[in-house]
Amino acid sequence: MSSWIRPFRGLIVLLLLSISFLTGCTETQPVEEEPESQTEQPPDSEESASIEKEEEAPLEKKSKASEEKQPGDVDATVTNVVDGDTIDIQINGKEERVRLLLVDTPETVHPDKPVQPFGPEASDYAKEKLSGKDVRFEYDGPKRDHYDRLLGYVWINGENFNQQLLEKGFARYAYEYDPPYVHSASMKNAETRAIQEEKGIWSIDGYVTDEGFREGESSSVEETPASSTYAGGLPYDPQGPDRDCGDFSSQEEAQAFYEAAGGPAQDPHRLDGHDQDGLVCESL
Repeated sequence: MSSWIRPFRGLIVLLLLSISFLTGCTETQPVEEEPESQTEQPPDSEESASIEKEEEAPLEKKSKASEEKQPGDVDATVTNVVDGDTIDIQINGKEERVRLLLVDTPETVHPDKPVQPFGPEASDYAKEKLSGKDVRFEYDGPKRDHYDRLLGYVWINGENFNQQLLEKGFARYAYEYDPPYVHSASMKNAETRAIQEEKGIWSIDGYVTDEGFREGESSSVEETPASSTYAGGLPYDPQGPDRDCGDFSSQEEAQAFYEAAGGPAQDPHRLDGHDQDGLVCESL
């Protein structure tokens, strides 16, 4: 080796090592790509959820509205109007006689009384409003009276028919046997308005009494007196106005009347009650 090279030998070796090191650091390494997300959410997911809630809301309102019911306890159909405060209804699969609660209308079919003023008007009003109509029936207190008639309120188109009789002046507030009654306050108010306006029965001075209606006042239509006798010595016509057990003085008399009217095959006066055993008015 030449003498002039020796002093630079170490420097040359160091330079070669540096070049080798730099070359190794600059080699390109493969870059791993990140996998695409498998659970990427659509950008309009929140908007879709909002639309679904809006679509459900009207259905919920409709459901609540369909659950709303008219006043009363049970559905019924009026099959017959006896007079202003007594009707027949089809209820729970059978026909029942109903005495309207807290009202008393003048007589039209009473066996011992003549037709009284505003009795026919009350009956005609009941027939106009109720005949053949679907109604709601509401119980209040004892369900039956001693004649086995149902006791309650009749609701037609959401209105209390018992109260309408008072509003029109066709009835007096009466027979409050087992207070308190649910609708007594509103019905008394209805009667008060009729009195103030002198409607119907209140247009005749002194006609309405605590016991009912003043004797001696009568309409032009007269009934056959109860003292008349019919075939078989019956006190009433079996084909005439409706009779209850209270119209008869004995069970035997009621039984004879029942059989003359067609019993036991037919019972137009409903004297046999619910047992249908052919024996009527057994409490007499």
